[in-house]
Amino acid sequence: MSAHSSTSGALPDSPKARRLVSHLRKKAADADGELYFKSKFIADDVDLSAKEIGALMVQLEGAVPDLTIERWSYTSATTWRVEPR
Repeated sequence: MSAHSSTSGALPDSPKARRLVSHLRKKAADADGELYFKSKFIADDVDLSAKEIGALMVQLEGAVPDLTIERWSYTSATTWRVEPR
């Protein structure tokens, strides 16, 4: 049940976006494959609110060359899937 939004492919250049991308790269590498998470569970790790993470993740879909980022499902909150390319 994957949904993919179209983006311009441009990586957002802000300290928040860089911090989140760095965290996602590290966690995806540590996971040896796919990583699934909800924004609220990593908020403290990246010093951002769950709302900020959600907004950035939408911008990052298709914009990070070495990561596949997609909205995976929505139950009580969006679950994101991240995988190294």
